Amino acid sequence: MTKSAIALKTIPVSEEEEPPSSTITRRETKEEEPPSTGFVSRKNRLFRHVSASDWNDWKWHFRNRITSVKDLSRFIPLTDKEQSQLKLVTAKYPLAITPYYLSLIDLDNPNDPVRKQAIPCIEEISMGELGMEDPLEEKRDSVVPGLVHRYPDRVLMVLTDICPMLCRHCTRKREWHNGGWVRNDAEIEAMLDYIRQTPQVRDVIISGGDPLTLSTERLESIISRIRAIQHVEIIRIGSRFPVVLPQRIDAELCNMLSKYGPIWLNTHFNHPNEITPESARACDRLVRAGVPVNNQCVLMRGINDTVAIQMKLGQSLLKSKVRPYYLFQCDEVQGTEHLHTSVETGIKIMEGLRGNTSGLAIPTFVIDLPFGGGKVPLQANYVVAQSEGEIILKNYQGRLFRFRNPVYADEATGTEINTDGSPVVIADANTEKVPVPVVRR
Repeated sequence: MTKSAIALKTIPVSEEEEPPSSTITRRETKEEEPPSTGFVSRKNRLFRHVSASDWNDWKWHFRNRITSVKDLSRFIPLTDKEQSQLKLVTAKYPLAITPYYLSLIDLDNPNDPVRKQAIPCIEEISMGELGMEDPLEEKRDSVVPGLVHRYPDRVLMVLTDICPMLCRHCTRKREWHNGGWVRNDAEIEAMLDYIRQTPQVRDVIISGGDPLTLSTERLESIISRIRAIQHVEIIRIGSRFPVVLPQRIDAELCNMLSKYGPIWLNTHFNHPNEITPESARACDRLVRAGVPVNNQCVLMRGINDTVAIQMKLGQSLLKSKVRPYYLFQCDEVQGTEHLHTSVETGIKIMEGLRGNTSGLAIPTFVIDLPFGGGKVPLQANYVVAQSEGEIILKNYQGRLFRFRNPVYADEATGTEINTDGSPVVIADANTEKVPVPVVRR
């Protein structure tokens, strides 16, 4: 199928499909408080009048998201200047934080790493001329509205632009201007038709916004139709709900997902402070339902740009049954420049992790290239030199080792080639003078 000319249509968000946003109300109640968590003191301080049943209801959190500077000022002390600045920012890039995620923030610390991901700052517009609206050129690679086909064997389905929280580093920040929408049935069917007619597609990634903002029933109607396509082998869901609103990962959702495996869920923890008993339980429920959980972290300045933080994050994720998958260089998105680090920062982090913690705790550092170039992995360079039949390698301690590199002669040409078919590269004469120990086999 060629790129469709179907026009983008949106449907209004109903209460049945998406919990509506409203201003939070602190009701006076004598009901029992929610179970204790690692952040119980802040939760009790901010939401002490919220009942246990409400706190454990994901739809309550969604309806009561903090979505205005006025709402925010009730929880975080803001000067008149700060309020004025935030109003300027939110006029372009709106605000939305769940009560649960707000309870993770150290409200007395303006540099809190959780706060920086959720609360707007003036740099989003003062540095807003840098970057691009759609750096990954998803619109260019959309074969029908909402379906991105960039890599040969997989497609990305964008079902909605609605999220429980508006992360300040969001790759699709451009969608915030368009209000809340979900794809209608005709658009979904157009995506499915393309997948049915494209047998090389074996992997379907469901994304948004956040697809788990859809009702479980609506989500099942889409997943079941994907699973019915014979050449689709795996389904992936991209969701930050386990991080920002883990109450969404309930028995109903997990029971539904368990019927359509193999399904993988990629989530988005960026800092160890986001890993709580609630989030760990959410990930455990998914794993017990047969849904493996991977983590895709974004490297951000002042949030997680040190070896110590990334090591603790990776180790904490493994304890929560989550596999560290990717560490992304922050995308070139307008409104995110203040969060960018140098590429060298990420490489140094990879170098600091290797050998100092379990390999399971080390993600792959990647750049998702602008202009639709795709993901490119980066790491420290451990190859020091190469000579005939030998490579000199540096280990995590900086020590040098010789390693035998088998070669054989090409029968047709007589040229010595490596086992991968590439010609043998002879390093300069100085290579042989490097005093290194011999790796014994």
